[in-house]
Amino acid sequence: MKKILLYSLLGIIVLVVFTIILLIQKPVPESITYGMSFNNLYARELGLDPDEVYDAILDELGVRHLRLAAHWPMVEPEKGIYNFNELDYQIGRAEEVGAEVVLAVGRRLPRWPECHVPNWAMNLSQSEQQTAIMDYMQQVVLRYKNSPAVKLWQVENEPFLEVFAFEHCGELDINFLDREIELVRKLDPTRQILVTDSGNLGKWYQAYDRGDVFGTSVYVHFWNPELGQFRTFLPPFAYRIKDNAMAVIFGRKPSMLIELSAEPWLLEPITNVPLSVQFTRMNLEKLEDILDYAKETRYDKQYLWGAEWWYWLKVQDHPEMWDRGVRLFHSNGVGEEGETGSEADSETENVVEVVEFEKATSTEVGEVG
Repeated sequence: MKKILLYSLLGIIVLVVFTIILLIQKPVPESITYGMSFNNLYARELGLDPDEVYDAILDELGVRHLRLAAHWPMVEPEKGIYNFNELDYQIGRAEEVGAEVVLAVGRRLPRWPECHVPNWAMNLSQSEQQTAIMDYMQQVVLRYKNSPAVKLWQVENEPFLEVFAFEHCGELDINFLDREIELVRKLDPTRQILVTDSGNLGKWYQAYDRGDVFGTSVYVHFWNPELGQFRTFLPPFAYRIKDNAMAVIFGRKPSMLIELSAEPWLLEPITNVPLSVQFTRMNLEKLEDILDYAKETRYDKQYLWGAEWWYWLKVQDHPEMWDRGVRLFHSNGVGEEGETGSEADSETENVVEVVEFEKATSTEVGEVG
């Protein structure tokens, strides 16, 4: 009986290891296309002119793949009165330089407090607010669906990450999320829809199932009051395992890193935090570590997060992060920045990673969206 149990246990272990080895497999991309998120809200928080920062991202950094957000309060500051000045400028400049845009719509979009609701809609009932959200989304999609710059619609941002910002977002109404996706698909059947989930905390399957394209986030360096600074316990090959597992279940879909954090992890407005503290949370050394980590996930599209902070630092006579971004984006997808190793190297790494996987823990303490 003991032998049977032992052999059964060994068989299970072998099966698990074999499955991990299979799921770790992912081709090393010939090059990585880097993009950048941009957000008016964050530029203003830093005391910057959003158009000035955006122009610098396009003209100085040379970014040609963008994720922009149509925040509801920005687009509809008063009920039924729409303000497209800022988005018109951003989309127009993207068209001018030949950039490609992922345009995010919905209540929950990037940047704190995650769920962005105009003052006039704060006290609406849930059904009334949902109707208003659908109206605003329709206005945005109809306005920009003919733009050659817009390549993907993102519907909501990490909607299944309920543990984060619950006090601002409340419980997710999955049926309403499906209605939002259906609305965008009906208004613009020519474009694919991106749905995202947290890389560190997300289960992925609900987001992966709903979108035409899947996007996830990568946060490597964290801080909280109890633990202080710490680096993610999640190894980069875990992203490959999860991505391949989703492909087995739902069929292979395009996927990308849509939020690769390259700014300090803070719990208060950044302008209230001394530069010395900011640089302990994010600096050039950490940025290189993040880029190296992200390469090992083997996604060929990776959108960074934090250019507004880089520009703010440049204004404060600390151009180091900005200058590193210039080098990254000016060699986007080619040369040094695009080199990710050979297939032979990747096979060797896979064997090592299986051993590492048994030691690693995927427990994470928090994530920003």
